[in-house]
Amino acid sequence: MAGNSFGQLFRISTFGESHGEAIGVIIDGCPAGLEIDVDFIQHELDLRKPGQSKITTQRKESDTVQILSGVFENKSTGTPIALFIKNEDHRSKDYSHNMDVYRPSHADYTYDAKYGFRDYRGGGRSSARETAARVAAGAIAKLLLKKQGISIFAHVTAVGKISVPDSTVSDIDVSFLRREENIIRCIEPKIADEMIHLIDSVRKDGDTIGGKISCVIKGCEVGLGEPVFDKLHADLGKAILSINAVHGFEYGSGFKGSEMLGSQHNDIFEKSNEQIKTNTNYAGGILGGISNGMDIEFNVAFKPVATIMHNQKTINADGETVEIKGKGRHDPCVVPRAVVIVEAMAALVLADHYLRNKNSKV
Repeated sequence: MAGNSFGQLFRISTFGESHGEAIGVIIDGCPAGLEIDVDFIQHELDLRKPGQSKITTQRKESDTVQILSGVFENKSTGTPIALFIKNEDHRSKDYSHNMDVYRPSHADYTYDAKYGFRDYRGGGRSSARETAARVAAGAIAKLLLKKQGISIFAHVTAVGKISVPDSTVSDIDVSFLRREENIIRCIEPKIADEMIHLIDSVRKDGDTIGGKISCVIKGCEVGLGEPVFDKLHADLGKAILSINAVHGFEYGSGFKGSEMLGSQHNDIFEKSNEQIKTNTNYAGGILGGISNGMDIEFNVAFKPVATIMHNQKTINADGETVEIKGKGRHDPCVVPRAVVIVEAMAALVLADHYLRNKNSKV
């Protein structure tokens, strides 16, 4: 199976399955001398781990990270960093009834058709459990970016048809505190309550629901991005679309930009305090695939989680029509736990492009 690695200079390779002994990641290309804050890495993993609240899966995993290599006296050595997270609460018996059955909207059929074999225990590599490894690697990417004054903030902006009105995140620290005051990770308290109520009612119904996450990147220097095929927004799009359950990515004005006139959509340049800025940001901080110094802004759409506690018709490996009902512990809505995953993938892209841009200058 190919496709388990991501990035060029700051490169990660994840390993492990949902119901295997452990999952993990190897980071290659992290510069030597970076302060590695293990508590920060663990905090990031805690934002993603299961069992956080009544609106997330009740699987109990501590997601305790172990650093196996690449760090000495709390600093990166420049050699590959190996991060290891043990699986502690997998119940493979919950999936034994799926051994020869293709679950609707899961990867069961496509994995079986492509490889002729699949791990039916929670989906194996196709499980969102793999994203814990990305979050661990993304935490180290964030530590690298922090040294350059780059910060990343994501938050939930929609669940079903309940959405937050368009608003600008000006202070990330303040917004982070507001976000973490509720279990849905929305910065608008009243709307957060509505979202939580909706998810809880959907959960009690045995169903699931989708949502949206918005992300802003502040402090990014001009010049990140490698045209023509490695444009910054293209790599961000690939990174975000590789996350489980993501069905949409848009940056800047996104799809709304298609409804505008050029005279409305153009971001006009101006110079202020010796810095070149634009008076609007429909470009989302990226021009010609290269960061322009403005905030990088994008939105992510997540589909409803595929496992529902309802009877559904499907087929088995022999092509026979059968009935299936979800078992086990699953998220009724993925967005509360996906916030930090979105941030992690954005951090991995920016860390890689930061190093590439640094190497491109004479």
